[in-house]
Amino acid sequence: MELLGLRGIGKRFGGVTALAEVDFTLREGEIHGLVGENGAGKSTLMKIIAGVHAEFDGEMRLAGEAVRFASPRAARDHGIGMVHQELATVPTVSVAENVFMGAPPMNRLGLVDWGAMRSGAREQLQALGVDVDPAAPMGSLPLGVQQLVELSRVLFSGAKIIILDEPTSALSPPEVERLFAALRRLREAGRSLIFISHFLDDVLAICDRVTVFRNGRAVASEACGAVDKGWIIEQMIGTGHGHLEESYVRDIALPSRADSPVVLQVRGLSCPGAFRDVSLEVREGEVLGLYGFLGAGQLDLARSLFGAMPAAEGSFAVDGRPVRLTSTARARAAGIAFVPESRRMMLFASAPVFKNVSISVLDRIARVWLRPGREREIASGHAAGLHIRPPGVDLALGALSGGNQQKVALAKWLTRLPRVMLLSEPTRGMDVGAKEDVLTIVRGLREKGIGIVVASTEPETVLSLSDRILVMKKGEIVREFTNEPVSKDRLLAAA
Repeated sequence: MELLGLRGIGKRFGGVTALAEVDFTLREGEIHGLVGENGAGKSTLMKIIAGVHAEFDGEMRLAGEAVRFASPRAARDHGIGMVHQELATVPTVSVAENVFMGAPPMNRLGLVDWGAMRSGAREQLQALGVDVDPAAPMGSLPLGVQQLVELSRVLFSGAKIIILDEPTSALSPPEVERLFAALRRLREAGRSLIFISHFLDDVLAICDRVTVFRNGRAVASEACGAVDKGWIIEQMIGTGHGHLEESYVRDIALPSRADSPVVLQVRGLSCPGAFRDVSLEVREGEVLGLYGFLGAGQLDLARSLFGAMPAAEGSFAVDGRPVRLTSTARARAAGIAFVPESRRMMLFASAPVFKNVSISVLDRIARVWLRPGREREIASGHAAGLHIRPPGVDLALGALSGGNQQKVALAKWLTRLPRVMLLSEPTRGMDVGAKEDVLTIVRGLREKGIGIVVASTEPETVLSLSDRILVMKKGEIVREFTNEPVSKDRLLAAA
């Protein structure tokens, strides 16, 4: 029986259509998979269901009754809960306190009943197949168990509909199986779940139905037993639906640079909870693509290669010389540069453009006192060469568009060229023109002999830049594409 039904749902943000005429249903006692590329509209629809977006076109019915939630609290009051990809647990307090967060049991004196809290938490967790000490600090538990504790909290709130956002992205295979066993028990108990994931194998393994989103529309919905991974990928890509999509389905030839010297060598790199046993090489004048879905480990790996997330095991060598990348200072000294996925991590929005550019070379141009004239001169040269718009280097960085801020982030490292450049999501959130500018800059750096690593969840970016591609899945390298044709559908299939 249909529990939740959405008909003709539309949502716009300014002049941008996020959802258009979307129909979606969820049945009682069903696990319904939701898949689609980044920006396809999945999150917007879930935010409507969860009460984050109160204004939308169309109709939503819950158990046959028309509803429109004014807030997330209103959605929770109607039995809708969501477990986000970024866990909202508090690691410094106990498991029991996390389960009952915001609604602890009270005694007759109006005080927290700690005994009832611990026994209630134990009962809730055992119902999910989890046997842990409810008095243990949350942060002492494995990530997979923490995820089940958060799921328990949503269940404790009385949720009949549970939205799971990328629940397996950071879990090991045994933890995934434990989660799936818990989800099957919930289904048998009559709960209904929406399972959002980029991991298509997981969707097919646990879901009863799958709905595919593309460009703000729900383009297909089928029983999981009647489809396979290839069908889902075809629906996601939309083969034959426009020039841009077709361009990413065609095979792209990866040129071999096997004769170039190795500038970065990594062996047996592991970081618990992020990635394990990673070995790779980057050659001079080569772009190595690290591709995977969100949470696959490639973004954490990029941070580790810059010393921002020191690895527990493994070795590094730059130009054949062993180095210890235990800090970002050591990485910079070894000739490694890094542009993170969040520009806010390395730029200062309120400072002028020239200060953001010159900060990486102040030790060379301002040994005793600052030289703003020299700083402006350096920044102006990069602004012209990289076509930063507007070109005024005295403007506050925050006045620039996201694409131009990304150019400033790259310019920061160009006064003193590194041996290795690490780029994490270099084109995220950019329009087509800004993306092409950044791609041109990266290709220019490759021609100067810099070894470049591009870590991204966007297959288009990886395909547009890479000479060789490593595909990561759940913290491990699972496929290498080198000296061979590759296409977007093959990348998706490998991930």
